[in-house]
Amino acid sequence: MDLNSLKNFTILYVEDDLDVMNQTKLILDDFVKSVDTALDGEEGFEKAKDGSYDIIVTDINMPKLNGIEMIKKLKEEGIDTPCIITTAYKDSEYLIDAINLKVDGYVIKPINIKDLIHSIYTVVLPILQKKEIEGCAHVIDSLTALVGGKKIEILKYIIDNLDEEKIFYGSYQDIMEALDVSKPTVVNMFKQLIGAGILEKIKNKVYKFKRNDFLT
Repeated sequence: MDLNSLKNFTILYVEDDLDVMNQTKLILDDFVKSVDTALDGEEGFEKAKDGSYDIIVTDINMPKLNGIEMIKKLKEEGIDTPCIITTAYKDSEYLIDAINLKVDGYVIKPINIKDLIHSIYTVVLPILQKKEIEGCAHVIDSLTALVGGKKIEILKYIIDNLDEEKIFYGSYQDIMEALDVSKPTVVNMFKQLIGAGILEKIKNKVYKFKRNDFLT
């Protein structure tokens, strides 16, 4: 379980017990990008209705609007943010409603922070996998654009001549002489690499290699 991957996610934490909220938020802040809070379901709904959060963690029994009612109202608004409910054993009468709403996770109160982090990771895992698949698709598209003639040889030459900081200092002339290719071929190749997000021009004749997945 790569907990560092949680650093890109934002959470809305809805809890009416201020002490529990503050203690849990303090810990969650170490794992995720940001944690916003709400003290009841009504406030939680107002904050979440624009769909700006990656995950909602909510208590069930709260004033004004309980957690189940808040989730239902969000879904009615077309907001399908993944939701984890924190529930005491006495809240079992709400579990059928939670199942019907397809709540993404359950954590029994008092909250065990390891269980909560595990539930959050389980919820975001499909999102992480989707991004990884999209990243692989981008790699395939990038390589497809580079196939042909001496292009793969040029890419290999660049990779073989990176320094420890993944910086390439070689000149067009170095590549032309090493691989017996024309200057227009080399120039066009560098344009394609920059356009595909593989190289970043730092300054004249200095390029940063950005795709670590090409190096494995």
